[in-house]
Amino acid sequence: MSQQSAQPLSQRRSVPLPDGLAGSRVDQVLARLFGLSRSAAAKIIDSGGVSADGVVVDKAARLPAGTWLDVALPQAQPISDVATRAAVPGLEVLFSDEHLVVVSKPVGVAAHPSPGWTGPTVTAGLAALGHQLALSGPAERQGIVHRLDVGTTGAMVAAKSELAYTGLKRAFAERTVDKRYHALVQGHPDPSSGSIDAPIGRHPRRDGLFAVVAGGKPSITHYATVEAFRAVSLLDVGLETGRTHQIRVHMAAIAHPCAGDISYGADPTLAARLGLSRQWLHAARLSFTHPATGERVSFTAEYPADLAHALKIVTE
Repeated sequence: MSQQSAQPLSQRRSVPLPDGLAGSRVDQVLARLFGLSRSAAAKIIDSGGVSADGVVVDKAARLPAGTWLDVALPQAQPISDVATRAAVPGLEVLFSDEHLVVVSKPVGVAAHPSPGWTGPTVTAGLAALGHQLALSGPAERQGIVHRLDVGTTGAMVAAKSELAYTGLKRAFAERTVDKRYHALVQGHPDPSSGSIDAPIGRHPRRDGLFAVVAGGKPSITHYATVEAFRAVSLLDVGLETGRTHQIRVHMAAIAHPCAGDISYGADPTLAARLGLSRQWLHAARLSFTHPATGERVSFTAEYPADLAHALKIVTE
């Protein structure tokens, strides 16, 4: 391909070939690592934009794990000029280095842009603070390795390097990341500690909600009561799976919905008394092995004002 017909290339990324992609075609590797279509990956390779250990390769090449890929990526197109960099009040950076950034996400903020969402996002907020996320993943969620619901606050990690993106995605897939949530639920679960193993799928009658349904995706939630109060209980919750609204659905399924979670059957009178306009659910702690250093790291996100206020009321 002539230089004039080559796809414009603007950013170079170097990343080791992960074990899970060893032996795959280079175009497949690029598609997986950087969230590209196979045709887009092929265009980059055909233009001479990919080398393996310093040698330019073609799209049919199959390489061993650990091979260093040097890739010239096209400039990512922003979702919109406004959405790409927009300060997000309350977005707190808990930790940042060259590989990753950990934040405490405030309520009312989505992890990344999506169809129909016009509100603030973690990706835009981080861009406004000067953090450049990894280019891996679809354009609207580059660098995002997991998500929190818009109405759920707490600790969330995003990748800044391709090494971190690959390592964190694998860690979440292999369930070596420990995500601990705190939930204030109505009543007192019996037993006070236990597991909920029930499949979750889209709600059969209510758009945008989920439910325990036959044929849903396998879903397992573990919980332990931290403290029981007069009408509610504070739980420490761990997820074995990561379905949308999983904790909210499972707690509602055992008749102990998160306080304030009107969509899933919570008492509106109690919600009003506690001053809650959303579910009392918070990603309190996030622990994982740092993909670059190999060190086990842990981060804690403090309760935001609305949840702290509600908890103070029930303890009085």
